[in-house]
Amino acid sequence: MTEDEGSFRKSSYSGTQSNCVEVAVTADNCRAVRDSKQPHGPLLTVSGEGWRAFVQHL
Repeated sequence: MTEDEGSFRKSSYSGTQSNCVEVAVTADNCRAVRDSKQPHGPLLTVSGEGWRAFVQHL
């Protein structure tokens, strides 16, 4: 995790399953998304507006 990222959190719907994604708010109010099984792996960064649009369609 870089200094620009906040704490990652996992969805409460994930329970104890290991196939999860985690999300963190970045310093510039974007969202960083990662695979919970690879916390030091690649990140997908999405704008705040893009994240809201994504979540509204779930």
